[in-house]
Amino acid sequence: MTADGSRPPLNAPSPALIARLAEVVGAEHALVDPDQQLPYLREMRDLYFGRSPLVLRPSSAEQVSRILAICNEARVAVVPQAGNTGLVGGQVPWERGDEIVLSIARMRQVRNVDAAGYNMTVEAGLTLAECQAEADKAGRFFPLSLPSEGSCRIGGNIGTNAGGVGVLAFGNTRQLILGLEVVLADGRIVPGLKSLKKDNTGYDLRDLFVGSEGTLGIVTAAVLKLFPKPAEKATAFIALPQLDSALALFELAHETSLSNLTAFEFLSHEGLEMLCRNFPPNRIPFGERHPWYVLMEVSGSRADGQAGRELEAILTEAAEKSVITDAVIAASLSQAGDFWKLRELMSEAQKPEGGSAKHDVSVPIARVPEFIKRANVIVERVCPGARPVPFGHFGDGNIHYNISQPVGGDKTLFVTKTAHDINAAVHDLVHEMTGSISAEHGIGRSKRDELTRFKSPVELELMRGIKNAFDPNGILNPGKVL
Repeated sequence: MTADGSRPPLNAPSPALIARLAEVVGAEHALVDPDQQLPYLREMRDLYFGRSPLVLRPSSAEQVSRILAICNEARVAVVPQAGNTGLVGGQVPWERGDEIVLSIARMRQVRNVDAAGYNMTVEAGLTLAECQAEADKAGRFFPLSLPSEGSCRIGGNIGTNAGGVGVLAFGNTRQLILGLEVVLADGRIVPGLKSLKKDNTGYDLRDLFVGSEGTLGIVTAAVLKLFPKPAEKATAFIALPQLDSALALFELAHETSLSNLTAFEFLSHEGLEMLCRNFPPNRIPFGERHPWYVLMEVSGSRADGQAGRELEAILTEAAEKSVITDAVIAASLSQAGDFWKLRELMSEAQKPEGGSAKHDVSVPIARVPEFIKRANVIVERVCPGARPVPFGHFGDGNIHYNISQPVGGDKTLFVTKTAHDINAAVHDLVHEMTGSISAEHGIGRSKRDELTRFKSPVELELMRGIKNAFDPNGILNPGKVL
């Protein structure tokens, strides 16, 4: 630290340092060619496109440790990266081209599976789908589920505290982690791979690393919490007369199904129209138009039809109370998959419509309908003709409040200016409603400045203090989150 408390600027890596780092992983896994680097430099939505003198692909925690020790001594920045599926720019380097990218994608060992203890230990480069498959092979269930699960990696899920469609029943990633192995900025390894459910031995360092977006350390392995495999699932696509009905249906479902309610997602008709227009042959499973829809799933621990009976009871009571206007219960796994595909494609369906303003926000569950109504008014005021496409995890208050540009509008103007104006106005509303401007995607680069608007000075001071304690030279993912 300098006399005024600030850090001196970091250094660009010298050719000698690059050669030294390449020796750690081997020339084959030290990428300097721009074409080979490209997948590691471009964010999936093309909002950020960074530059780097070197992309390193270590295969072990020991190699990560050596890399960080070298970079920390030389005061050279390191950007950790997992599957490069993040949505806030936290995983790509800045454009100036002086940061090392460290990909954990080669760290893919399953170190231990303890079916009796309902946990398994995996390295951070395993994809989420592979983690799910390993649990399944052991007769267990790992419930974290995201549309990107085939390409996102568990280390990135941990770094961002990913949410997904299973949060209602199982919680965020944070609730699914028992222990972590983490490499600190100076190369020291924190050996925290415990599978204990109870461990009150001082400060919980594990929870500091979960959601820290690679700014405090690099996760190299984790102990994941497993669950019994659901014996059956019942899925329904439900039509609602109005958005307020979603809250009434959720309350009824929660009371009726208790812990068996495993998903409760909501979608708008406008969003589904976009999806079906841009991704045929997907279609809305109703002949008539309805303003809002819910995708509900009930799971059961016994294959005796109980999940289906619970779902039917919920829908029957909801229809009798005029909470719903129509519903289709999936008659097969294939039909249930078709229903889920409508939910999973919602964000991608907006791409052909032009520019988008996207929000990953949360408010108290009871205020979700109020938020969307008020936000729609705000968006129309800021940009007349813009098209709100809200959807998301109603059961945990997480709304992906996305806005597509007006039909025929200027995409460049919308993306470069109007979207920022909409973001600021919507985030102001979220703050007023005691919500969060980042429910599950993190802060990264895109929300860093917004964070300073809504975190209190004391919270920011504590966060900076933690960063300084773990990474005094500031080499880990600089400029992200803080």
